[in-house]
Amino acid sequence: MLRSLSVFLAVAALLLPTDLRADYIKSRIPSLQPDRVIVYKKIADRELELRVFLPEGWKAGDRRPCFHIIHGGGWGGMDPSRMYPFAADFARRHGMVGISVQYRLYQPGIATVFDCVKDARSSVRYVRAHAGELGIDPAKIVVSGGSAGGHLAASTAVFDAVNEETDDLAVSCRPDVMILLFPVIDTSAEGYGQAKIGERWRELSPLHHVRAGLPPTLTFHGTGDTVTPFAGAKAFHEAMLAAGNKSALDVNEGGKHGYLMFEESLYEDTLTKAAAFLTQQKILPHPQAPPP
Repeated sequence: MLRSLSVFLAVAALLLPTDLRADYIKSRIPSLQPDRVIVYKKIADRELELRVFLPEGWKAGDRRPCFHIIHGGGWGGMDPSRMYPFAADFARRHGMVGISVQYRLYQPGIATVFDCVKDARSSVRYVRAHAGELGIDPAKIVVSGGSAGGHLAASTAVFDAVNEETDDLAVSCRPDVMILLFPVIDTSAEGYGQAKIGERWRELSPLHHVRAGLPPTLTFHGTGDTVTPFAGAKAFHEAMLAAGNKSALDVNEGGKHGYLMFEESLYEDTLTKAAAFLTQQKILPHPQAPPP
């Protein structure tokens, strides 16, 4: 009887959508704590933080590449801990300074998506301006993000007109490479976010701001994504190439929104491909050949 019940439960679990069966990233979070917490911006009585993961042997004055990642949640949910595994793994495995970013969350009447964008752009400016004390090479800043965080990552490169009044605009917030994870990339009615942004949606739609000179970009997206539709990622990739930019699109057939967060094998595949792309862009050194 117990064996039959166990078999039934196992089969039932397999029939659930992937995102309801497991959440690999969530399972990793409790074991991870940042090495440093830095306030990068103050808005009224609110302090916004960078959660920093340092690689082995790090010291101030190093010139290490930076993996700067922004969480999703429709701009209005989650927190920086959601992306701790990415920041920690790029620090531990690749000697990068990993940073997970806090930003104001969207709340009608309190904070807009424009405010979220301003915070993302401010966060990169802070890192570049303080690169020396953070042990970061200011010419090797990788900005990444998932879902709405992917939108905010792209915003650091494309929305030149959206800036905090207190920011030093002489400091560029343009990343050197972007790694976008199932991003909100089209905020039109065919994409995601128009209801939250309102009639000014086009001002915050990365797809509608593609131009020459944008950073090399690797985008991960699933064809089964009904939250941030795959068509937007495909259109963005094609527009990037047409504009003469470097762009790669890693397609997961049937992958639903957030697919790479839920299974360890998919997460590991994402990190491997991202590291290879960063090596191609000379952000990471080429791995040494194994001894004969």
